[in-house]
Amino acid sequence: MSEHREIARAKINLNLKILGKREDGFHALETRMAPISLADQLTFTPSEEYSLECDQAGVPLDESNLVTMAVRIFQRETGKACAFRVQLEKLVPHGAGLGGGSSDAAATLRALNQLEGTNLSVDVLAEWAGEIGSDVPFFVYDSVCDCSGRGEIVQPIEWPYLLDALLLKPSFGVSTPAAYKNWLTSEEISGVHYAAQSMSWAEFCNDLERPVFQKHRFLAEMKMWLLQQQEVAAAMMSGSGSTMIAVLHDPLKAEDLKQRAKDQLDPTLWLLP
Repeated sequence: MSEHREIARAKINLNLKILGKREDGFHALETRMAPISLADQLTFTPSEEYSLECDQAGVPLDESNLVTMAVRIFQRETGKACAFRVQLEKLVPHGAGLGGGSSDAAATLRALNQLEGTNLSVDVLAEWAGEIGSDVPFFVYDSVCDCSGRGEIVQPIEWPYLLDALLLKPSFGVSTPAAYKNWLTSEEISGVHYAAQSMSWAEFCNDLERPVFQKHRFLAEMKMWLLQQQEVAAAMMSGSGSTMIAVLHDPLKAEDLKQRAKDQLDPTLWLLP
């Protein structure tokens, strides 16, 4: 084998409801998450020992990287050497609420399972993934899932819908721990729409909008601006932000909306597609 490539797809939250804080310090939640076309890529090449490289400056390459954490767990649980040079190509922005690092970790577990010939079940990989982070088990399944607990209880579902959406992210990111920490004490901003938006496939809502909008009011302004646009059927923040999801009536109108968003909101916005 010369090399093996693994795709690590980003995600959006189609809804996110916080049920309260648990005794272990995590928050109990219910969320429906879906993988999207945006993805990082990991290339595995046989080597004398494990090493990690990344094409994006600033990404930690030490033991704190979630890819390395996944490798260490796989080594510990299987006794395999996992002697690969891993090259990580980053396209998913950091601090966006799209789960880029978590998806990279899950993709690593999937790749090693194939490369090392261990033939472990997805459920076993998901159990190990839960040690890395609450949303990593979801990414192991790489399908639309309902997640509960602190996010580690994952149930893949049949989801026959095609969601046409525009993703918009400002230049700043959002701290996920801070968003959850401030959830209980945060307050709504007058005039901002927080209520669930009824769609054919789910109630479109995100309980983390309240604490995040309170700290980053520009995101609240983005949401309200999007809801006023004729192309937009619904708008919501993904995960802990800072990416906003705009569900479109007609995907062919996306280019007009993108240009208007840059002109009227922020010329530096990151937009997908």
